[in-house]
Amino acid sequence: MGPWNRRQEMGWAAVIMGVSVLLSRFMGLIRDKIISYLFGATRETDLYFAAFVVPDFINYLLAGAYFSITLIPLLAEHFHKDEEEGWRFLSTVLTWIFLTAAALTLVAMILAPQLAFFAAPGLDDAALRRLARFLRIVLPAQVCFLLGSCFMAVLYLRKQFLLPALVPLVYNSMIILGGVILRRRGMEGFCWGVLTGAFLGNFLLPLWAVNKEGGVKFRPRLTHSGLKGFLLLALPLMLGQSIVVLDEQFTRIFASLAGIGAISWLNYGRRIMMVPVGVVAQAAGVASYPFLADLVARKEFPKFHETLNRALLNVCVLLLPLSFWMITVSEPIIVLIFQQGKFGAADSVQTTRVLQILLLAVLFWGGQQIVARGYYARQDTLTPAVLGTVTSLVSVPVFYLAGLHYGAPGVAGASGVSVILYTLLLSGWWGRRFGWATFRGLQAALGKTFLVALVCCGPSYWIVRWQFIRDAAHPYLWALGTIGVTALVYGGTFLVLGRLLLGTLLDPFLEKAGPLGQRLLR
Repeated sequence: MGPWNRRQEMGWAAVIMGVSVLLSRFMGLIRDKIISYLFGATRETDLYFAAFVVPDFINYLLAGAYFSITLIPLLAEHFHKDEEEGWRFLSTVLTWIFLTAAALTLVAMILAPQLAFFAAPGLDDAALRRLARFLRIVLPAQVCFLLGSCFMAVLYLRKQFLLPALVPLVYNSMIILGGVILRRRGMEGFCWGVLTGAFLGNFLLPLWAVNKEGGVKFRPRLTHSGLKGFLLLALPLMLGQSIVVLDEQFTRIFASLAGIGAISWLNYGRRIMMVPVGVVAQAAGVASYPFLADLVARKEFPKFHETLNRALLNVCVLLLPLSFWMITVSEPIIVLIFQQGKFGAADSVQTTRVLQILLLAVLFWGGQQIVARGYYARQDTLTPAVLGTVTSLVSVPVFYLAGLHYGAPGVAGASGVSVILYTLLLSGWWGRRFGWATFRGLQAALGKTFLVALVCCGPSYWIVRWQFIRDAAHPYLWALGTIGVTALVYGGTFLVLGRLLLGTLLDPFLEKAGPLGQRLLR
């Protein structure tokens, strides 16, 4: 049995997926670094980022982002009864997913000129024609994403996590390769890289892994008794469009009203903002979800709320100081990662501004990841979908007015406000339905953590602003040195003050921090 076929225990599975998220975010930054170096923040890059609006809508419409939530429990039920029955159910789902995704993709490709205006209403006619071409290249990738998600669900069911962990790495590698090889064709090369990466990484690799053990027993089918259960779980996620999944699309659509470069600045800033959200909150959500679902199945609800509370506390206590530090060093982060080639100092200033605004909502991005999984563990996909759709509808005029009157910073602010609103609605409804035990101690913990983090920001702020060590001839050395020094100063100050003032809130992190953490605990 090769390493790709080995079944992992839960602990190793969490490590593998955590490393995968980290590497995926890192490769995403490399990809955007290459884009910014070759093309900067220009109309061409705006078109590339806007080209994902319509394909992503199709993915969300078919609940592609939620396949692990909707499909895996049903697959487990059918495969547990009989393997042949499991394959009959999966064949039916695959058949309908392919037919629906292919039909929507074909219609979208035909209507690409009209959909281009929907994706970026602020563009002129020439730019819309080029955007339509980008759309027609990228759109078929969604069929690969959706079909591949079905095969990855089978791998997760078998507790084989290594191949799914490699999928985003192959996908990003192909985007980079296509963009570099075809760079003379502008951002079109990156579009071809998206299509190639989706086929090789998201579809072919999971298919090969499933076929490696026992073969793929697929037969086209249109009917199965389990299809109704799948639709009942997936339908709220298909019809309800949460602000969490639409935020990036709203940002791109309404940033087109803010002038050339705005879509790119917001995309680069959002990419940095999502690193702590992905590494901290997403990893915690993925790791805690099986435990939560198991506790619900055993009807151990007091322990369920205790586990959810602990996950929420840990995520928020870690994200709050991390976001504060990133706000203070936003400028050197942007300079170090993006300012080179066609991406100039003026672009760094604009991207820094939107990144600082986006980082103000990181705490709420992390909180909703945990609370939403509480709903899903209780097999309630309807409530998050309804609340998310309401928030999306309310947010549309906010995004429009912000983009029209306040440019890229206004769109960043609208993004933050919408996520904060959604998190508060999600949490408030949870407390009303299931009680407030999940949030016990959260307000006090966040209040104390906020004060400690605010105090720690002082030295870091002055280090960033200290012009004596700033050398315009070597901005990358300044940026790297500033990030390193502030990390040591901020981190050291926070650990000392946190140990004195935050009580046991830091204990879960110190226990895993090796000898230094053990010493601080003592």
